[in-house]
Amino acid sequence: MGFKNDLGTRSKCLLAVPILVLWSAIGGTAKAQSVVKVTGTQGNWQLTLNGQPYYIKGLDYGPDLKTTQSTTNAYVADLVATGANTTRTWGTGSTTSNLLAAVDLYNAHVVMGFWLNQNVNYCTAANLNTTLNQIVNWVNSYKNDPGVLIWDIGNEVILQAQNYFSGTTLENDRVCYAQFVNQISQAIHAADPNHPTTSTDAWTGAWPYYAQYSPDLDLLAVNSYGGVCTVESAWSSGPNNNGVPYTKPYIVTEFGPSGEWEVPNDSNGVPLEPTDLEKAAAYPNAWACITGSNGNGAAGVSLGATAFIYGNKNDFGGVWFNDEYTTSMTKRLSYYSQFKMYTGVASTANQPPACQSMTLSQTSHIAPGSTFTVTTDFVDPENDPMTFNLMINEKYINGSTSLTNATFTQTGPQTFTVTAPTTAGVWKLYVYAFDGHNNVGIQSASFAVQ
Repeated sequence: MGFKNDLGTRSKCLLAVPILVLWSAIGGTAKAQSVVKVTGTQGNWQLTLNGQPYYIKGLDYGPDLKTTQSTTNAYVADLVATGANTTRTWGTGSTTSNLLAAVDLYNAHVVMGFWLNQNVNYCTAANLNTTLNQIVNWVNSYKNDPGVLIWDIGNEVILQAQNYFSGTTLENDRVCYAQFVNQISQAIHAADPNHPTTSTDAWTGAWPYYAQYSPDLDLLAVNSYGGVCTVESAWSSGPNNNGVPYTKPYIVTEFGPSGEWEVPNDSNGVPLEPTDLEKAAAYPNAWACITGSNGNGAAGVSLGATAFIYGNKNDFGGVWFNDEYTTSMTKRLSYYSQFKMYTGVASTANQPPACQSMTLSQTSHIAPGSTFTVTTDFVDPENDPMTFNLMINEKYINGSTSLTNATFTQTGPQTFTVTAPTTAGVWKLYVYAFDGHNNVGIQSASFAVQ
């Protein structure tokens, strides 16, 4: 699938260290180690935890780990309340201990990520041994924690390399990276034979590199959004596209609604963000493909997935993908969709408002500082009275993912007069509808100031 480096929720992982996130060493009392294995035969695999079948039903972990233990505990309790048994990180360091302590309380587990930078030439980098040793140190720090499930080496490096290299250099870098992943996997297995290894990328086109150059990995892994229902067929086609499948199972480490890089543009030429209703529907539709419950043959090959994302940051990417709003754990439609997806039953909790339509009186050629009218049709399932807020974002002008309060006046039950910013360009407008029961619906649209 195509990709644009866009979402603040994901790009938070981009760091300035040469290869790996560096953290201070930690100590702690060793706990009973979980034993996780990939068992079974070709096309009929399963993951086992302490000898029992374990299918990953997960949500990627978005909240800041630099919080109090009680706050992390509350987040994990809320995450597990959806029926999820797993979460996933992109980096492992000192604050990971907070997350592990929390998942241990609620009998959940973590796909433990190791961040490897995407802008490094892995054929020429000088400090790879240092990186490898740092990873092994963290493995030794955490391997005895019962919350550890899988070690996940890197994230989207093979695809993202195209943003930094080209031609022979690009191809060689991808090979060298996959070889380095294999070295890390071997070192992890030597330190911890009781947990599998994998490496995540953003397309199944990375899998042939792992198949050839990273044979020590126990699992394949992929992040996939709009194309998630093609993952199983890519697996079946195999590394040579000749219909001979891969010889290892896979997990999906991110899935959700279609991303900014794979949706059509709106009338202002910017990506058309799905509605809350469309986002909520995307999760169970993807899950059906991941599990094979829709007959696509993934059962026995896919060992589960972690959805993107149990997050609460109110920024451009957060509105697109998060299932909550801010640190108050205000619920969005996707949270309840994930609840039904993993538990099999609909939540009986009060549900969020959902926008049926939003109309702007003018979407282009809006004079700086002038006003235009916004009309929404949010429907609350319980007919709760709603309060509203409007925010704007200028990502398509200067790349900022931050949201700021719009200048507006509410002139009717769901009608607002908005004052346009004075900066020219295409803006995003967000209307928030709060129901007074810790739920929120959000609808967005673009407008062009010219």
